[in-house]
Amino acid sequence: MDTRIQFRVDDETKRLAQQMAESQGRTLSDACRELTEQLAEQQRKALSHNTWLTEQVNLAFDKLDSGKAVFVDNDSAKTQMAERKAKVCNRGRQ
Repeated sequence: MDTRIQFRVDDETKRLAQQMAESQGRTLSDACRELTEQLAEQQRKALSHNTWLTEQVNLAFDKLDSGKAVFVDNDSAKTQMAERKAKVCNRGRQ
């Protein structure tokens, strides 16, 4: 089922927007529809990422609660990150 969206803009904005849409071979309605679809797709991606992130956080807490979590001291973490960064940088040079 399709839904109708209405909003107001001043006449000059509408005229210029119509000119731009027509120069691209489409109607202003088409352009508004495409923008709405793009916004919806961005929201779908954000929701998907939020779901994934929530799952990752829950898995981390489950690991902590089960006693399987491994903690790394700050110096070791810095060293590991420096090694990973160097490895990534070296891949680009090969």
